[in-house]
Amino acid sequence: MATKKSPAKKKVATKVVKKAPAKKAVKKTVAKKVAVKKTVKKVVKKPAAKKVVAKKAPAKKVVAKKPAAKKPAAKKAVKKAPAKSTAKSPKVDQYGLEQDDEFHGLYFAKSTKKGLVEVKPCTFSLMYWWKGLLGYPDMIEISKGSNTAMLQFESTFGGGDSGETELTEKDVLDIDHIIEVDEEEMLISLYSYVPIPVPEKLIGALGLAILNINPETRYGSLELCSTDNEEGETEHFLRYRVATYLRGIKSGKVEAIESMVTNGSEFFGLALDAMCVNKSIKKWLLS
Repeated sequence: MATKKSPAKKKVATKVVKKAPAKKAVKKTVAKKVAVKKTVKKVVKKPAAKKVVAKKAPAKKVVAKKPAAKKPAAKKAVKKAPAKSTAKSPKVDQYGLEQDDEFHGLYFAKSTKKGLVEVKPCTFSLMYWWKGLLGYPDMIEISKGSNTAMLQFESTFGGGDSGETELTEKDVLDIDHIIEVDEEEMLISLYSYVPIPVPEKLIGALGLAILNINPETRYGSLELCSTDNEEGETEHFLRYRVATYLRGIKSGKVEAIESMVTNGSEFFGLALDAMCVNKSIKKWLLS
């Protein structure tokens, strides 16, 4: 009897092992749970370990796959976006002038003894004002490379005739002018000089007059300019300085230069008249 029952138990054990994944044997008999747990632990451990490894392998492959990491392709598109801004470069010419600028895409040159010399936009504006509007001969000196230019000329200043000014219409003095052009900065500067050196004894009085008048000068400023003459001696000159930027002026560069010179001459004249309250300065100016 004992020998007959033992094989029956073995058959039950083999059947339980087969049905273990469905866990039906566990639900039907509680008494056989011990045998089931033992057999399940022994048998299930091996396949479970294999299955886990098999599942982890594809998981590693999924992580290793870089299609998702290739989303930086969108970043490449973003990097190309600035390139679209460079597409606007044709709208800016060789001088940096935008398409709506009055001189955009134009090239100017003048004939000299050394051949053709390029005339850049600011210099051309000065040339047009000087030659085209005023009708004076071309006296503009253009540097090598055409990045700077200079115009020198003289004018005569006369006082007012209202009787309320220190300088009357009979009081006339000569003024020297220099207009400098900086093409890289697109800056035009005007310097107006009294061509007579300032006497040493008047430097203090003239310096005080400049300090008092400059705050009232709405345009430009007065200053003492020191330089060495041919004999190596230091000389001081009274000058008026004003500058204007042509950068950003799309239309009206010539008019801007004309306005600078006209207003500069007016305010310099007012400053000279105010200085002549000091009779010593007036005498020096008219000497």
